Amino acid sequence: MTKITAIIPTLNEEIHIADAIKSVSFADEIIIIDSFSIDKTLEIAATYEVKIIKRKFDDFSSQKNFAIDQATHSWIYILDADERVTPEVEKEILEAVQNPKDFVGFFVKRTFYFCGKKINYGGCQRDKVVRLFLKESCKYQGIVHETIVSVGKFGFFKNKIEHYSYKNYDHYISKMNHYGALRGKELFEKGKKVTLYHFLVKPPARFLKHYIIRFGFLDGFAGYIFAKTQAYGVLTRYVKLWLLHKKIN
Repeated sequence: MTKITAIIPTLNEEIHIADAIKSVSFADEIIIIDSFSIDKTLEIAATYEVKIIKRKFDDFSSQKNFAIDQATHSWIYILDADERVTPEVEKEILEAVQNPKDFVGFFVKRTFYFCGKKINYGGCQRDKVVRLFLKESCKYQGIVHETIVSVGKFGFFKNKIEHYSYKNYDHYISKMNHYGALRGKELFEKGKKVTLYHFLVKPPARFLKHYIIRFGFLDGFAGYIFAKTQAYGVLTRYVKLWLLHKKIN
């Protein structure tokens, strides 16, 4: 029987961690890779049969790649703490590792919830991520929106996992600030410059992309707020980039 290691990266996820662990209870090994949480995340996690690893956070790819290197089994399932594997996807996972059909990994779509409300449009209808893969054939790269680099091809699951990304508006803004700082650093290290175009054009363009082009208006007021916060995220990254340039000039 082919075995699976589930990996859950965490930082102050006390409201999510128990349900996250339960949703991957089918895994033969569960690793919590924690960035030194200061809430009850690890206290709660320790009540389950999991392996806890503490590591200082540098970027998302490095954190996940480190955890993957600690995994006992070849098949890896990465679960963000705010995601839940549904019974339907669990069944697909277990079938896939027994009969991968030459695939080295699998995409899964996500049902996105924003501040407790299901978001059907605004680009979320296209949301898919690689979550199950062979560690020998796949590796993460990228500082913020990390992606999988693979030697081989990916399959697709039919069913969706659930993604409870932001519990409230303040939580969302704090994450946007965190991601913005990382993305700004990434752009800075690539030698990117910032101009008024990045402040005056790109944030409104992002809003229009999510609210109009990707039909976010069909989600009502929640769709409007979601599109506005996406624009805020774009603005934040360039503010951070500007501050990094200002610091050395």
